[in-house]
Amino acid sequence: MQMKTGVEQSVYALLILNFLPPKAVLPGEVISELLGASPSYFQKLLRKLVSADLIVSVPGAKGGFKLKKQPDDIQIYDVYVAIEGKQSLYSSSGILQDMLNLEEKKVRLLSNLMEEAETSWKTTLKRESIGSLAAEIDKKCPPESLTRIQGIVHDKMVL
Repeated sequence: MQMKTGVEQSVYALLILNFLPPKAVLPGEVISELLGASPSYFQKLLRKLVSADLIVSVPGAKGGFKLKKQPDDIQIYDVYVAIEGKQSLYSSSGILQDMLNLEEKKVRLLSNLMEEAETSWKTTLKRESIGSLAAEIDKKCPPESLTRIQGIVHDKMVL
């Protein structure tokens, strides 16, 4: 399994939006520029996040994006599902059943293992939120780096 960069970029976009004061929005171009993402590709990600009710899109010349929920209410799993969808990470091709001439789903060795791994993975992503990641950033990142990003966000935000 390899997660696409869209999930990573989306999580970081939400962390950037977390720097906004309550009534402000940030243009999508500013976010994509901060992340070094293609603006056209990034607009698709933002639309997915809007559709998932994680962010709000404000149209117009003074438009942009802002968080729709509190940071602690946005699980990292929510972001993953918004970008990648809810499909299972593993789908058995039935090789074992064919090889051993078994009735389908009677013996599910690898499928059971993969389901257990996926459940564990989902549990971990559901345990963390944008709020918990923001707290980690506050603890672990150099203050001057955070101040620089906050300054850019505040300079480019629209009220």
